[in-house]
Amino acid sequence: MLISSSPALNIPIVTDAPPHARERFLTFFAAAIRNPNTRRAYAKASADFLTWCAMHGVRDLAAITPIHVAGWIEELSATLSAPTVKQRLAAIRHLFDWLVTGQVVPHNPAASVRGPAHSVRTGRTPVLEAEEARALIDAIDLTSPTGLRDRALIGLMVYTFARVGAALAMRREDVFVQGRRLWVRLHEKGGKRHAMPCHHLLEEYLSAYIETLGPGPAKTPLFRTLSRTTRRLGNTPLTQPDAFAMVRRRAKTAGIATNIGNHTFRATGITTYLKNGGTLENAAAMASHASTRTTQIYDRRRDDITLAEVERVRL
Repeated sequence: MLISSSPALNIPIVTDAPPHARERFLTFFAAAIRNPNTRRAYAKASADFLTWCAMHGVRDLAAITPIHVAGWIEELSATLSAPTVKQRLAAIRHLFDWLVTGQVVPHNPAASVRGPAHSVRTGRTPVLEAEEARALIDAIDLTSPTGLRDRALIGLMVYTFARVGAALAMRREDVFVQGRRLWVRLHEKGGKRHAMPCHHLLEEYLSAYIETLGPGPAKTPLFRTLSRTTRRLGNTPLTQPDAFAMVRRRAKTAGIATNIGNHTFRATGITTYLKNGGTLENAAAMASHASTRTTQIYDRRRDDITLAEVERVRL
């Protein structure tokens, strides 16, 4: 998303502000936030909040008070999930912290506002059984370059626990040989680089896919879209919406009814690893989690216990 096209910049509260305030507002999205997904989410939250303020008679950034933020949060809580509301409140807090340090406003009106209570012990991401994941991969038609690409991408997310964003950010040079085995280098959140050896099946999937790409510059994207004119894989990187559509299409072909998404394979890989005797500490290291508490959210072994207990109710 281009910074100049942010919807928050077209709100009268911003456009009518003094030049230094507008510039400080712009640099928040340009300089304070490096992750494009976070930037997009924060821009949307800022636009929604400032539009809400304008609808309630606020015409100046300095006139926004904790009452306005609390009222907005109250309305959001009626229609959105608690994590979404908390994310949007975090965006407004971060924005006004930036404006305070830039001497645009005297205080942060979101600092004292509490978000909705929310505690996460188990993730909500749909998880596939090992047999389902195997069936999905086996159902992929490998006679086309896109089939080889899709198998390699899904296999990468399953066997390395990679986020889809880290997988799609990979370049050709991020698949390399070390110690006679194929390794992958993932670009995780916060600029972290995470290298892992490939499972023998993943090595097979990646090698077959890269062979179809042929020789090319090391910096070109690894996972690419199909050119409509040449019907070959071009140099345009595959996007997350493209990957989501592909995953849904492949699941439908395999006859899988679970409503899966890109993140399903990260959770599937971690759960399967733990079911087969892997440790939580090693799973956290493989997933590049700073804490095992994060990894536990992806551990869905308790789902089997819950289902078994439910079946004890016999009438």
